[in-house]
Amino acid sequence: MILPDLLEVDKNRQLSPSSVHYWAGFKRALPIVLGYVPIGFAYGVLAGKSGLSGVNTLLMSLLVFAGSAQFIAVGLFAAGTGPAAVILTTFVVNLRHMLMAASLAPYLAGWKKRYLAFFSFELTDETFALHSSAAGKLNGCRLEALSLNVTAQASWVLGTGLGIIASGLIGDIKPLGLDYALAAMFIGLLVGQCKSLVQLITAILSGGIATLLYLAGWHQFHIIVATVAGATLGLGVELWIKR
Repeated sequence: MILPDLLEVDKNRQLSPSSVHYWAGFKRALPIVLGYVPIGFAYGVLAGKSGLSGVNTLLMSLLVFAGSAQFIAVGLFAAGTGPAAVILTTFVVNLRHMLMAASLAPYLAGWKKRYLAFFSFELTDETFALHSSAAGKLNGCRLEALSLNVTAQASWVLGTGLGIIASGLIGDIKPLGLDYALAAMFIGLLVGQCKSLVQLITAILSGGIATLLYLAGWHQFHIIVATVAGATLGLGVELWIKR
């Protein structure tokens, strides 16, 4: 994880501009860290129980870093599903990342391709929520954005490692409530984004639509459809209020 070396900074001197950006990204990522460590821990335990080796479990968090898709992949692996089905299922689940990346793309126009690739690799639902709240600063605060992403993934990998170690000691994680930590963290991030009536209405509409579609059996595309529908309705409400 890339962090400023605070120990080498003289007390009478200020941090360098780059160190300030790194430290700012780290501090912004702290709410995500508090959720990712227990969720990564739960994933590590679940992967260990499903028969996945510790090395492959850790590599998935390092190379895939897909949160809910990792849980799904582990479940499919435990059920004996073939590789093609696992890849296709996780691909469909992560299609929502196309919407997130598209919404941030206009604010990353000045970035070089290598930074865009690194940024997009570590883009998740939670980091997207924080980036979108300050999207206008992304073009000029590349180091802060990348530091936020790296800190988030590092906490997920840390949680995974702890889960691998504890997988042989814990029987059932449900009584601990770890499976709800990710949803609780994202709800907390969402509340912080609802700063106007239009944003609040959009969040409620999107959540309601997603819930109805899920209950109707749309277990794969309900988030994507609800996101597009909620954003469209929210735009309509905003235009109506302005008129």
